[in-house]
Amino acid sequence: MRKDVYETVTARIVADLEQGVRPWLKPWSVEHAAGRITRPLRANGIPYQGINVLMLWTAALECDYAALFWMTFKQAIDLGAHVRKGEKGNLVVYADCIRRTETDSATGEETETEIPFMKGYTVFNVEQIEGLPAHFYAAPPPRAEAPQRIERAEAFFAATGADVQHGGNRACYVLSQDRIDLPPFEAFRDPESYYATRAHETIHWTRHPSRLEREFGRKRWGDEGYAMEELTAELGSAFLSADLDLAPEVRDDHAAYIDGWLTVLKRDKRAIFTAASYAQRAADFLHGLQQPAREEVAA
Repeated sequence: MRKDVYETVTARIVADLEQGVRPWLKPWSVEHAAGRITRPLRANGIPYQGINVLMLWTAALECDYAALFWMTFKQAIDLGAHVRKGEKGNLVVYADCIRRTETDSATGEETETEIPFMKGYTVFNVEQIEGLPAHFYAAPPPRAEAPQRIERAEAFFAATGADVQHGGNRACYVLSQDRIDLPPFEAFRDPESYYATRAHETIHWTRHPSRLEREFGRKRWGDEGYAMEELTAELGSAFLSADLDLAPEVRDDHAAYIDGWLTVLKRDKRAIFTAASYAQRAADFLHGLQQPAREEVAA
């Protein structure tokens, strides 16, 4: 591609952060998609992951799209439909690599190396496309009134096996004791705020050496490594909130982190891709812990 994918995406996110807006929370800040937010979907119904979730959430909000599906120009043609004239597509990305074979001049041995890079392509929301089957255009049904305890979220977090202690007035993950501290459930303004905060701290919980062993070289509170871990937890929480149909909590203490995130993103155009990748890995890890629980129930 002629344009640098990393620079294009990072510049867009930096612009939002400089306005004090976290783009991964924008979908929940307005009435959108019948009051529900889920991950954007590919034409085959598979949810997008990582950085593409943020990019398509933002695009959907800017253009007021309620439909969940996105597809390429060719996919629309293959389905007997067509993109309306004048419609502008949106960038999504995927990782690829170049394989090169090199010959050692001394021994004559050949070795193959892989050079990773990011590629982009264009997709359109189905609201930009005419002639598709009706199910592509359907918006998600309105969210039902949340009960005092949200059963799906309770079951999800219980299945992780994380040690959670309730009490006090702070939410944090204590790495040295491998424990999550949360205020009492009743201390939150609504049930979804509690679960969204718990999602954030549970993403932190995945960094433990016995799990994903995630380390960004953090040495002290507030340094760039610290900012990257917080950014990973922010994105991971947003991904889980979409998966569990929760509205993420906008925590006041995180407003102070925006400056740290901006420093990291401006210094490294690939940082948001890295954070999104680690966040996706953490969310996938937590989803993976659900299977044993389901099997136990079935047994």
